[in-house]
Parts: sequence; structure tokens; C-alpha cells
Amino acid sequence: MREYLKFYIGGQWTDPAQSQTFDVVNPATEEVCGKVAAGSAADVDKAVAAARGAFAGWSTTSAGERVEVLQNVLDVYQKRAGDLAAALTEEMGAPTALANGFQVGLGAGHLTTAIAVLKDFVFEEPRGATLVVKEPIGVCGLITPWNWPMNQIAVKVFPALATGCTMVLKPSERSPFTGQVFAEILDAAGVPAGVFNLVQGDGPGVGVPLSSHPDVDMVSFTGSTRAGIDIAKNAAPSVKRVTQELGGKSPNIVLDDEDFAENVGKGVATMMGNSGQTCSAPSRMLVPSARMEEAIAVARDTASGITVGDPHGDFVLGPVVSGSQFEKIQALIQQGVDEGATLVAGGTGRPDGLEKGYYVKPTVFAEVTNDMTIAREEIFGPVLTILGYDSVDHAIEIANDTEYGLSGYVAGADLDKARAVARRIRAGYVAINDGFDFNCPFGGYKKSGNGREWGEFGFHDYLEIKGILGYAPDDAS
Repeated sequence: MREYLKFYIGGQWTDPAQSQTFDVVNPATEEVCGKVAAGSAADVDKAVAAARGAFAGWSTTSAGERVEVLQNVLDVYQKRAGDLAAALTEEMGAPTALANGFQVGLGAGHLTTAIAVLKDFVFEEPRGATLVVKEPIGVCGLITPWNWPMNQIAVKVFPALATGCTMVLKPSERSPFTGQVFAEILDAAGVPAGVFNLVQGDGPGVGVPLSSHPDVDMVSFTGSTRAGIDIAKNAAPSVKRVTQELGGKSPNIVLDDEDFAENVGKGVATMMGNSGQTCSAPSRMLVPSARMEEAIAVARDTASGITVGDPHGDFVLGPVVSGSQFEKIQALIQQGVDEGATLVAGGTGRPDGLEKGYYVKPTVFAEVTNDMTIAREEIFGPVLTILGYDSVDHAIEIANDTEYGLSGYVAGADLDKARAVARRIRAGYVAINDGFDFNCPFGGYKKSGNGREWGEFGFHDYLEIKGILGYAPDDAS
């Protein structure tokens, strides 16, 4: 049983203003595995004041000084990688291979990338007689989700640190353990007092006072579109900057070529990763209508080979994060059946032999139409929908017929053709043949949000642009 009853504020582990706690439930056992202090508006006030007090000093440090601090963080992060992975498995059910691998590895990758970007980042440059300066925006409220805890903490905290901002982090109350270990890492690495602060709690208790706080200069949020809209409303009266990475219903266009079967199998496996709890997951697979039966056969075989079980065991998928999430996924699977989609694999209920834990069967629907609920709503579980298309133009029309625009995928043997299709998908990033790059800008169109994270692009939202006119002599223009 873990107990985290203090917040990290002003470089110290401090008692909360009120004696409130919340329980953390292990999704593999459905048993309480931790007790965490629940913050309030008073704790947010204290953390924001600490961040504001530290801003004057941290914002004037050199890029070289900040590189040194981030390198120290990386050193400690690598030493504590096992602790982070153990926390992930316990709080959100990530299998140990995934937790020790991609889940924790993403955080290290983003930190390494931020260090490399910072070393060469141009914070000021002359434009004629004007000096254009990029300055840290100020105090940042960072609100992160439970599904990829270290990835989302990393893509907010590290750019904020690199650009000279100070911050208050509120991790998800469903995955608070990693946030606590992360605060220990930054403390041990010597991040100056007040630059980074941690307050645990839920949306009403901490998220609302943080996003509406008049002394917070920007809010970066990752989560549902519904919550993102509420945060934008909370922030509006103080006209603070708001960046959001929200929901998705991403298309995966599988082209009609000799790699078709292989690419269908890859698409199924990618969708099921992390138990389908990924905002950018390729949840709508688009295949040529004439090859639907072939796609069904491949998808069925692939899904049947995906093992589900105890995240400490040798299984591909663990549980989904909570009972409420389990029930939501079950209801949407049933709705897919009721609306007439063809159930290819999986279905409602737990996998055989699993009587406890929030485990979901890897589920595939085929012959789905884009007006069905399972093709429109973000399920956030291991559920794939397969839709047919008659031509590439038709595929692109279906792909873009969504209120979301976070990501897209194209799979095909002809790279030129895949590139042409990728250009026409209306999404913040599009992966061709499983491409991956820490320098790729990540963020959404439409109801998938605004702003960009990852690499150099992740720095921009934490900076203000100042023009100093007449900085250079008149003849410079």
C-alpha cells in the first residue's frame, strides 16, 4: 500500500491545507493499492505563489544553465526508471514489458530531445532594425492524463523547464504514483525550489482552481474533449493561453497493394497496444471494400493471438484503467452489435479465465459504416472498427468525416502514393508505415485540440514573442 500524503511545493514536501485523501485502485485486482492527499484551491494558491516567486530567477538563467539542470534530471530519471515502471503497472495496469519499455522510455526520449533542442534553440534574432526575442511565458498549469503518464508529463514539464518557465503539475488522480516519483526525481536532480511544484487531486478540487487562477499564465491540458472545453472556459476570464491535446478517432488507410495483409495485421496490433487507451490510436481502419473478407480473416487471426492478463505476467495487454472505463467500453461494444456491425473478434465480458480486474477482450468490428456510434465516438479501449472504401478519394472522404483530427495513418508499399494520401488527411500528424520521430509536432485539428508538443515545436507554446524596435541602428534595415 502506497501512501503519498504530501505535495511538492517550493522545493519542500508540504502538508496539504486540508486532511483529505483519495484511494487509488489497482485495475488488475480491483483492490485499493494507495492513498494520496487530495488538494484544494488553497494548495493551488500556495503552489502558484511558489512558482511565481521562482520565475524571476529561473526565467533569466542561460540556456546552458538549463541544459545542465535537464541533464541532471535525465541522470536521475534513468536511475529511477524501474520505480517509475513499477508505479505505472500498479496504478494503470500497464504490463511490465510495456511499462519498462515504451511507457518509461518515452519520457526519457522526450527529455533527451528537449536537451538537444535547447542547445541550438534561437531565443533572439535580428529582423531588420528589430530584435525579436522569445521569452518564457511565465507560470504554467500542467494537467496530465492517466493513459501515458510519463509521456504526457514529459512533453509538458521538459519544454517548460527548457524555456525558463515555472510550473504546477496536476497528474491524473487515476495515475498519481508516477507524478509523485517524478517530483522526487526533479528534487534529487536539483531543480531550483519553486520552479516545479506538484499538487495531487481531482478536476474540481485542483484542476478548476489551477486553470482559472489569475496568476497562471498558461494552461496545458491533455484529456477528453469535454474536459478541455471546461478548462478553456475556466481560463477565459484571465485571457491566459490554453493548449490542449484532446480526443481522437484516427483513420488508418490501408492501401490496396501487395503489403495489404501485413499492414492489416500491424494496424490491429497497434490499435490494441496499451489496451487501446491511446488518444492517437488508429481506431478506424479503412480497407478496400473488395478486400473486406481478407481484412476480416487477418484481423481475426491477429486479435486472437493477443494475450490478456495479469500485467506482471507475460501478456500483451493488461486491464483498462478503471471500472467506469470498463463499463463504458462494454456499453459501446454492445452498441456496435446492436447497430449491425459484424463482430469479428472479442465482444462483451471479460476474457475467459479472468474473473477479477478490468480486462477487456481485444475486439474487432468489420463492415462498419461511418455513421455508427463505434465509428464516431472515442471508445478508449481495445476496440477496432474496419470500414470499407471504394477508391482512395472515398477513403480520404471517410477519414476526414469526423469531429476529431489528432492523427492519421497510411500503410502501403508505394511510398509516393502513401505520401500523397497523408497530405490529404486533416490531422495534426500522419504516420506513414508506422513512422515515429520524437521531433515530430504532435497535436490536433478540430476538436482534438490546439497547440503542438514534442521536439522544437513543443517549446513554442511556452514562449512569448517580443519585438524590440530600434534595437539596431537605422541603417540595419
